Amino acid sequence: MAGGASTARAESHVIVTPRLDWLTAAHLAEEAVRACAAQGYSVTASVVDTTGQQQAVIKGDSVPLQSLSVSYRKAYTAYAYGLAFNMNTTSELIAARVTGPANGALNTIPEVLFVPGGVTLRRVGDNAVLGGIGVSGAPGGEKDEACAQAAVTRFRADFH
Repeated sequence: MAGGASTARAESHVIVTPRLDWLTAAHLAEEAVRACAAQGYSVTASVVDTTGQQQAVIKGDSVPLQSLSVSYRKAYTAYAYGLAFNMNTTSELIAARVTGPANGALNTIPEVLFVPGGVTLRRVGDNAVLGGIGVSGAPGGEKDEACAQAAVTRFRADFH
């Protein structure tokens, strides 16, 4: 600017959203599969980032094909609805009845699946949501969720 150039304040039009790096996401998925394998369950674990997209996927050796989409949908639901309702697992969401009306209308939203097995990933310190992890393939969603939670517990110190 010519003449009386003002000191315009610097405004940023860039939004920075925290998320886990790829290596931590991969470690989480691997640990969840390992935790279930130690109990004799072959599972798939998916980690989604803050865009809701898959960041890491580990598929067990003998897990059924549908576990790929189910683990992703559990991770997505734990992320999106954990963020919206400030809850930490898909089991908590179900128990709190945030699954929508009795007709299951929220389950018709693409990628949403209110089934146990998803855990919301939160940053240490301020609890900001970093994504979600979902596990599928064990005989029961509560077993899937326990494996996902075991992975989160093991690597939680890295969420800063």
